[in-house]
Amino acid sequence: MSTTDTPARSRAPWWFNLAGQLLEPWVRIRRDPAEPATLLQAGVPVCYVIERDGFSDGLILERACREAGLPSPMQPLSGTRRKRSVFALARRDGWLFGRNRKRSPNEPLGQLVRSLEGDPERDIQIVPVSIYVGRAPTRESGWFSVLFSENWVVVGRFRRMLALLLNGRDTVVHFSTPVSLRTVVNEAGEIRPERLTRKIARVLRTHFRRIRAAVIGPDLSHRRTVVDAVLNAEPVRSAIAATAAKENISQAKAWRRAHDMVMEIAADYSHPVVRSASFLLSNFWNKLYDGIAMHHFEKARAAAPGHEVVYVPCHRSHTDYLLLSYQLHMSGVVVPHIAAGVNLNLPVIGSILRRGGAFFLRRSFKGNALYSVVFNEYVAQLIDRGVPMEYFIEGGRSRTGRLLAPRAGMLVMTVRAFLRAPRRPVLFQPVYIGYEKLMEGKSYIGELSGKPKEKESLIGLLRGLKVLRQRYGHVALNFGEPIELNPLLDAASPDWRAAIDDPEAKPEWLGRVVDDLADRIQININRAADVNPINLLALALLATPKHAMAENDLLSQLELTKALLEELPYSDRMTLTSMDPAGIIAYGEQMGWIRRVRHPLGDVLVTEDEQAVLLSYFRNNVLHLTATAAWVACCFLNNRRMTRASVLRLGRIIYPFIQGELFLPWDKDGFCVQLQATIDFFVRRGLLEATGDGRVLERGPGQDDAAFQLKIIARSLIQAFERYYITIAALVKNGPHTISAGELENACTLTAQRLSLLNELSAPEFFDKALFRGFIQKLRESRIVWTDDAGKLDYDHALDDMVRDARVILSREVRHSILKITGGGEGEKEADKPVPADASSEALHERHVATEHHMHAHAEVTPVAEDATADPADRQG
Repeated sequence: MSTTDTPARSRAPWWFNLAGQLLEPWVRIRRDPAEPATLLQAGVPVCYVIERDGFSDGLILERACREAGLPSPMQPLSGTRRKRSVFALARRDGWLFGRNRKRSPNEPLGQLVRSLEGDPERDIQIVPVSIYVGRAPTRESGWFSVLFSENWVVVGRFRRMLALLLNGRDTVVHFSTPVSLRTVVNEAGEIRPERLTRKIARVLRTHFRRIRAAVIGPDLSHRRTVVDAVLNAEPVRSAIAATAAKENISQAKAWRRAHDMVMEIAADYSHPVVRSASFLLSNFWNKLYDGIAMHHFEKARAAAPGHEVVYVPCHRSHTDYLLLSYQLHMSGVVVPHIAAGVNLNLPVIGSILRRGGAFFLRRSFKGNALYSVVFNEYVAQLIDRGVPMEYFIEGGRSRTGRLLAPRAGMLVMTVRAFLRAPRRPVLFQPVYIGYEKLMEGKSYIGELSGKPKEKESLIGLLRGLKVLRQRYGHVALNFGEPIELNPLLDAASPDWRAAIDDPEAKPEWLGRVVDDLADRIQININRAADVNPINLLALALLATPKHAMAENDLLSQLELTKALLEELPYSDRMTLTSMDPAGIIAYGEQMGWIRRVRHPLGDVLVTEDEQAVLLSYFRNNVLHLTATAAWVACCFLNNRRMTRASVLRLGRIIYPFIQGELFLPWDKDGFCVQLQATIDFFVRRGLLEATGDGRVLERGPGQDDAAFQLKIIARSLIQAFERYYITIAALVKNGPHTISAGELENACTLTAQRLSLLNELSAPEFFDKALFRGFIQKLRESRIVWTDDAGKLDYDHALDDMVRDARVILSREVRHSILKITGGGEGEKEADKPVPADASSEALHERHVATEHHMHAHAEVTPVAEDATADPADRQG
């Protein structure tokens, strides 16, 4: 039979069919893809190719084809002399103790090629089929089953029989895309048939190795081969010689030092350990979590073939390592090698992690040139061998719930390793990991409050086992838009391939590429955010002074936030809980995050003080999703009326700072488009009223429900503006050429800590030094602030105006509190001189050159000077 419309009846001998019936109860087949018939072209004969010859593989293939409605591999191949429509790349000579022969495919391939010679219209579809028995034992599997699961070793018939008995219910049959033999022959041109068959066989072997590596991982069974390759590499040998000369030690002693370093670093990947760990973790996750969801994984899987894949997830918890690797393994994808801090190389635990694919790095390479060279070479060897990797570019776990500023060390190593040997294009796969409760939550609060970080130890790990008594809700792993390295290199330098000639060269464009890559990774992680019920509760409740809301108000706020995210989705990879507002509240109570206070006039939902601090972590996970709405709402915190143009122009001015803090994806123009859409949403919902052909926006009075909802949205971002004001006020108070960037960071941190104590803020990140450092860096990048020759900060006098103009966003009480601590009271007195109610921002900046009349007579003062291209409606009179 030559068509794929209906399967042909098997013409196998009776004993083959009998064996198939005996094997059937022991084998359960999962086809990949589920409907392989869609891959085939109707009316064209099909010939299957399997990797290794085996009686059981033939039985499994025949059954998989029958169940999928494909032509039987046991029927004669139409138009040829072959009695079967299948052949193997490696055949076993002899029945019991034969060896595998790899020349055997030349004979059947030669027959197929010759069968096409007489008829130029004839074709044959060659379908590579990979068969894996026991690739991923389930939690119901026994430990003994793990020993007989699929790996790279070619096993004998007895071991194959045991594998079928123990793991046959976990059998995967992977059908690859068919290859048109006619197309291959036509493209080969005048190549002799013998050479063509050898070439096809070689390509098929490579294909099967690639599929096996993607399913069960690369063949890294010999750690010593990687270690030897590192030590024999030219950069490492040169570094060993340089160390010996510099420290006046023997070459042998320097070599032993390098050997110890690479042994400290290198993973010792073991397939049985990975499978055993997956067996253990299944029970572990069931004790901890109510479910683990993966979104957009199939998109990530489809993008991976042919690439060196580097997984770059956000880093929230120590369980990040295990969760991602476990889910990849259970989904049929190879477990990546993971860069882990050497602090995790604990007795017993370190050995298990190493065999699970972890390789260890020290926190700092500074002052140790030999270690730096050895580690770089190890990373280069992994990339050269096509080993998928995983690392966290934040450098450590986020204690605040925000993405941290990237540390580009591993990215630099990866890019340079690729430039040295660009055999396989590199693809970075961002992953967002979202929790509903964290094991480390309380320790994070302690660290942010000034307590020293507790050092990892085996005793500490054993003490931490008490976390197994709690439930931690659901976890989401969202796969973001992948980032290919080659287009970034092409954009930075079209002739980047010339850098390959000198592996030690550091092109001047390398830094730009790495910085761009790091930003794109963080942006794409944020674009793949998962919004769970706890995130939504945190956004609402933490915006109230006492962290409490009437139930009706909370229901309305949750509905509003969900509607905002549904109507104006942040990206197509963002996911949002399907729970309704009532379900979200019930779930929050069930998880212990909120408490219901009964009252005759209506129940109140409240979160206690410590819980409120912990909730700030989950609010910060999704702050970026509501940043646009929060900015619009902030403009109406202290103002009833404002022009649309003013909101947009001031948004353009403030955007670089919130973009840098929250890794937002738009440029200034794109942000303004988002602002327009958000304003329109608020108008549709009745939170704002548009007058004057939509040019003037007005909110209701302070007691109005709409004004209350706007205030809740605004307060998610207001602390960022308070931090900005603290920084600017402290710098202006000290004056130019008097304080360094580091001293300013410390002054701002102390000011924020004191303000937090005075106002009982439940947000430890408010005085996070890293956030102040990021804002100061953005000021420097914008040339508003710069460093003089003495290392002190100088600034443009426009900074004084920024202090005065902050009144639109920040209330007088907040400004006075900050200036009282920083000692900048005189500047506030000047700023609080009466300003005409009709002064526009341009008028303020130009010292009241123009005023607004008519419908704009009561427009509020905007905080920063607007540009000269103001809307004419803002400049009447």
